Amino acid sequence: MAFLFVVFGVLALVHLYLWYRLVRGTTRAGAVRRRLTAGVAGLFVLVVVTFLGQRTPGVSWLAWPGFFWVAIMFYLFWILLALEVPRAVAGVVMRAREPVAAPDLPEDPGRRLFIGRATALAAGVGALGTVGYGATQALGDPVIERVPVTLPGLDSRLSGLRFAVVSDIHLGPLTGRAHTERIVRMINGLEADVVAIVGDLVDGTVEALGPLARPLRHLESRYGSYFVTGNHEYYTANGPDEWVEELNGLGLRSLRNERVEIRHQGAVLDLAGVNDLTGESGGDGPDYAKALGGRDESRSVVLLAHQPVQAAEAARYGVDLQLSGHTHGGQMAPFNLFVTLQQPVVSGLGAVDGTQVYVTRGAGFWGPPVRVGAPPEITLLEIR
Repeated sequence: MAFLFVVFGVLALVHLYLWYRLVRGTTRAGAVRRRLTAGVAGLFVLVVVTFLGQRTPGVSWLAWPGFFWVAIMFYLFWILLALEVPRAVAGVVMRAREPVAAPDLPEDPGRRLFIGRATALAAGVGALGTVGYGATQALGDPVIERVPVTLPGLDSRLSGLRFAVVSDIHLGPLTGRAHTERIVRMINGLEADVVAIVGDLVDGTVEALGPLARPLRHLESRYGSYFVTGNHEYYTANGPDEWVEELNGLGLRSLRNERVEIRHQGAVLDLAGVNDLTGESGGDGPDYAKALGGRDESRSVVLLAHQPVQAAEAARYGVDLQLSGHTHGGQMAPFNLFVTLQQPVVSGLGAVDGTQVYVTRGAGFWGPPVRVGAPPEITLLEIR
């Protein structure tokens, strides 16, 4: 609850700044300003209701306008902030070009309104254009990323083994069954040996979203499809257990702090999976010793773990490669710059304490159906 108060407090300050620049800075006192002020207040209420009621029947329809406004608000804020310096310079230049006035005269309101309206127009065009472009990215087909990864010590018979990696599908109020069907169709087209879904599949209960997940039963791979929990599986009303059971019924093997053997051309690879860190508060967090302890260390091991930061612990158990998601690649630049404060790898291939980590940008979106600088992704990863 305290976290929500902080979030909504920040959002209130952002809306106050937008009002100051887009309403007070572009209008004179009067009826128009009062109406626009009420509009900004209404948009803030819309954001609060959207975050609190996105999974509530009868209110979830607000998610579309609410989350689109969140994206527009985000870019309005950053563009206006970036324009503060040019705005100040323009004011100085315009004052310097005016005839010298008596020192007791007030600032010319016409100049202030001109600068304010020009700045607001530039920010509005920039924000709407960016969000429009980002929506086409988020709602379009994921990009297929083909990634070779060299694992020192890999049995040569396993060379060429291919993983279809997908994360952060985020089935929820803004996605439909077609979203899942498209992802399944694209994964099957890759003809992978192993399918790995590394968390954040859903944003709701089986009762609400079960039909959206059912196309997953048609996933095709040589050695099976596997799933590990992400943080959003723990945010659902009934917790992750019902989804684990549902996915098992759809033919996906959930790896809950355990491992399986992938036998390929006479050689064996250990494929392990651990729960998300969010489960720790309820005693259902990652157990690396259970998933990785007591194994044959001559074998290479690939770990499925939702958050890249989990690689720090995985490295202690000699994991060769960790497959993760969670970050969305930042989803909306420049948010990717802040993700680095929490996660060691934002997207692509990196390394943590000697363990290679591949972080997929995810095939869906959370919150705004907008992606800027981080298109949705399905990865075909080949170990060598």
